[in-house]
Amino acid sequence: SSFINRTQSLGGVAILNASLCCVTCKLKAKFNLNGYKDVEKKKVVIGGMFPVHMSVASSAGNTSRLPISSGCEGMNYRTFRWTQTMLFAINEINNMKELLPNTDLGYVIYDSCFTISKAVEGTLTYLTGQDEAVPNYRCGTGAPLAALVGAGGSDLSIATARILGLYHFPQVSYSSTCSALNSKFQFPTFLRTVPNDIHQSTAMAQLVLHFGWTWVGTVAADDDYGKYGIKDFKEQVEEAGVCISFSETLPKVNSPEDIERIVQTIIESTAKIIVVFSSDVDLSPLVLELIRQNVTNRTWIASEAWVTSALINRPGVSSVLGGTIGFGVKRADIPGLQRHLLDLDPYADPLTEEFWEKAFNGTMSKAVEVVLGGLCTGSESLAQLNNTYSDVSQLRITYSVYKAVYAVAHALHNLEHCKAGQGPFIGIGCADITEFEPWQLMYYLKNVRFKVPHTDEEVYFTDGDVEGFYDIINWGVDSNGEISYLTVGHYNGSVAPEHRMTIRNDSIVWNNEALEPPRSVCSENCMPGTRKGIRQGEPVCCFDCIPCVDGEISNMTNARECVLCSGDHWSNDAHDACVPKIVEFLAFGEPLGITLIVISAFGALVTFAVAVIFALHVGTPLVKANDALLSFSLLFSLMVTFLCSIVFLGEPQHWSCMTSQVALALGFALCLSSLMGKRAIAAVIFAVLAFACTVWLILLPPYPVKNTSAQNIKIILECNEGSVVFICCIFAYDILLALLAFVFAFLARKLEDHFSEAKCVTFGMLVFFIVWISFVPAYLSTRGKFMVAVQIFAILASSFGLLSCVFLPKCYILLLKPERNTEEMMRPHDKPRDGTSTGTSASLATSATEVNSTIASTAFDD
Repeated sequence: SSFINRTQSLGGVAILNASLCCVTCKLKAKFNLNGYKDVEKKKVVIGGMFPVHMSVASSAGNTSRLPISSGCEGMNYRTFRWTQTMLFAINEINNMKELLPNTDLGYVIYDSCFTISKAVEGTLTYLTGQDEAVPNYRCGTGAPLAALVGAGGSDLSIATARILGLYHFPQVSYSSTCSALNSKFQFPTFLRTVPNDIHQSTAMAQLVLHFGWTWVGTVAADDDYGKYGIKDFKEQVEEAGVCISFSETLPKVNSPEDIERIVQTIIESTAKIIVVFSSDVDLSPLVLELIRQNVTNRTWIASEAWVTSALINRPGVSSVLGGTIGFGVKRADIPGLQRHLLDLDPYADPLTEEFWEKAFNGTMSKAVEVVLGGLCTGSESLAQLNNTYSDVSQLRITYSVYKAVYAVAHALHNLEHCKAGQGPFIGIGCADITEFEPWQLMYYLKNVRFKVPHTDEEVYFTDGDVEGFYDIINWGVDSNGEISYLTVGHYNGSVAPEHRMTIRNDSIVWNNEALEPPRSVCSENCMPGTRKGIRQGEPVCCFDCIPCVDGEISNMTNARECVLCSGDHWSNDAHDACVPKIVEFLAFGEPLGITLIVISAFGALVTFAVAVIFALHVGTPLVKANDALLSFSLLFSLMVTFLCSIVFLGEPQHWSCMTSQVALALGFALCLSSLMGKRAIAAVIFAVLAFACTVWLILLPPYPVKNTSAQNIKIILECNEGSVVFICCIFAYDILLALLAFVFAFLARKLEDHFSEAKCVTFGMLVFFIVWISFVPAYLSTRGKFMVAVQIFAILASSFGLLSCVFLPKCYILLLKPERNTEEMMRPHDKPRDGTSTGTSASLATSATEVNSTIASTAFDD
């Protein structure tokens, strides 16, 4: 007692001998473990752990008696084959002369029942060295324990690796792929003969990106294998722009409600691609419900844990899972394995006996000699079962078990054949194979390098992992409607990224035998000419395609923004390219231009004809009465206005901009000053305007410009006035002259002669004002060449109005009524009191003078 108290005061750390152990230790519980054991007369023992059963049997939870370890239920034929493969490999090694020729390997294999608690029970029992577990003690006296091959799923291996790592005990896994097991800090003695899930997650991400799927759902088992695998997959695809439609977790304990909810999520989602990271055991309830509800038109991406599992590949699954694409670890044929599997002795041990009973769906016991109808006898042939146990067509995890056993064997071989003085340990020592420490074997396992029998695959570990090689497997449907596994490509995570995946697209059989890969997008691609419009509160893969506005384009698919075209370019109708804007000006050769030229030329010719008529009749009373020089200057100004309208046509140049505006201003100024009736007045009026135009042309002359703001799709070539002030002043001066001419003509309209020129000028000026008043709104409401056309029409209309109103009556008398062209007819007459028209014709100036004199005398008399 004093010794025990003293050890407790030191923290409970003590080394107790076997007798003291027996006195002071008491088992708290007894484990219920199934498996295989052969350790008698063996030099080294290898441990194994396989999930032969799918779960532990439920217990009543009775606490009124000593608890016992739960049994297991639900035998898995596939994992039972893995167990037999380890036995086959150990027997094969024991019969070899080149590998461990002087060492017989024994084995202790436990059933983990796909449950962490059972895996821990087996690990503790294994370390103790006897059927009862005594933590922290090695109570066995037999052959040394070499390593543990197992323990199956990633969760099981994580649990066992945490315990084994405490003792630096080697563990070689054949199916634990979880990336969490990378950590050598947490799991220093863990190795595996299957690729790390980092490679598989990357391979799945590349597959999704290869086919352009941007909208996928994920389903994962509720364990480290599923969680880490899906996590790594999500990180990679989301970084590449793929969105996750839904993310569901499969329950570890059977829950119909959760399975029903997951199926409804799958049905309601628009995602056609579903990535599943799960074992076959966890996925099986979901597959059954999918078949029951006939959920089709989905493509499933399978992880290696279920891609070739017979538990999933059951009758009726082809309509639901047909077209599945998944990743399988390396496959190989193992000669002699099938014969070993078929040569089982059903009475050899309880586990094999249970397998036989389940396989043949009956009950049998060695004590039962009477054969009843429907009961198995032990003489049945396993070859006739044709189930997953004896199916050696897809040896993938089975091959991984085979490699794991050989890895341990080769490490033991290297340890056994260490040459004295050349060892790897302190003092250049070697380990004794009959009593080596676990950490010594760990050294050899980490550095082992060997070729697998029958396949010549070279196996070696890099930080406990092997190369990330996968077959890409496609689920086709054979002529019998059953699933067949087609290898359509490969993935090698150990090479450069651009060469990792090779896949034959044309060899893939898609769901419902479609010829093209399915599309799985939340929103269809936005074509060029549109941009993505993100929907508020939804993933970035869900968007609306918004057309680019005028002047902006997008020339790529799924553009995030539209690009503004440069100043001289505009978007085409499809908004996918910037095209040069239409250059617009009123050209000479187009129909409108030709029409205006013809009208202008016609007006000039008519004006010239009138001038000729006046020249021929220059000595007649009518011509002399109206001052021939002013008449000719008026005709000349009208000819200028007719011809200057042509200068407005064509592409604007510096000379044409200056000529058109100045000629128009001077032409109208000369025209209106000529109507005033006095040469001196007309000369002064014209000189003032001529001076203003000269200053305008010198200081701020008009010049051609490209107007890109008036119309978006056009570049309008037009003339800039140079100075708004100058042009407003100059044309305001013309308007003032027009108003004065109209006032004089209007006041003189009642001083009637036989030929009343005042009325003609009045009508001419009315036409002039009507035209230009109408011109202003029409000019402001048009753009481009039509603005120029409106301006030319206004010039021509006002010119024709003046020409017609002023000279047409005179030409009528000169040509058709020459008898009226006399002095008598031109002489003014007194106006009778009754208001009848008498008197002779006079010019506008004479009429204006008389009007002024009458007004003055009337005012004087008053």
